[in-house]
Amino acid sequence: MAEGSGPQGWAADAALLNVVTSANIACGGHAGDEETMRHACTAALERGVAIGAHPGYRDRENFGRVELELEPGVIAEQLGEQIALLALIAAEVGGEVTYVKPHGALYHRALRDEQLAAALAELFADLSNAPVVLTPARGALADAARARGLRCAAEGFADRAYDAAGLLVARELPGSVLAEGEAARQAVLLASEGKVVASDGSVLELSADSLCVHGDSPGAIALARAVRGAIEAAGLEVRPFA
Repeated sequence: MAEGSGPQGWAADAALLNVVTSANIACGGHAGDEETMRHACTAALERGVAIGAHPGYRDRENFGRVELELEPGVIAEQLGEQIALLALIAAEVGGEVTYVKPHGALYHRALRDEQLAAALAELFADLSNAPVVLTPARGALADAARARGLRCAAEGFADRAYDAAGLLVARELPGSVLAEGEAARQAVLLASEGKVVASDGSVLELSADSLCVHGDSPGAIALARAVRGAIEAAGLEVRPFA
């Protein structure tokens, strides 16, 4: 959420917020500004959707999806500023930030970079209201967060393909972003059985407390509706994890 500005961007956010139960709100790093954050927080509260901070590299040109060679301490400082701004705006409209999920290239780096994961876990633990950390069940960030006594929620992806190692297929590769029907089937398998079919056809165990649908994907609103509809048709309840 909050990655597009103006009436068109706000309308897209509002449409998605009618479907999802938790919203990753851009905090001004890879995208977003105070106006877009305020619109997203207000709309989320009106719909009972949990507000999550989605901080990332300060790299709007590449939408936060390119690795930057920054020291962990510098990254933690930048993320702290982004989260604090969103928390302030959320409070102004009567809400609060309940969880945090790093964005893009930073998200993937935090899964393997133990120094960065430790710096982020320290940042999150020192916040006045320690948020739930949304991250894959396995990885450096989950380990560091749990070591600091933070609650973690395991994240799975409805609209992205997985490789045989249980990692997301790189976006530049064919088939990395799933179409509506594929995403719906993958979501149900993740939610009901904790499994995913990898790109090579193997079946992997993959714990998931929350399922992600990317708001910037083509047809994101229709895809989100299809995912939620399929999950509910399978007899499962969709609700916020935090």
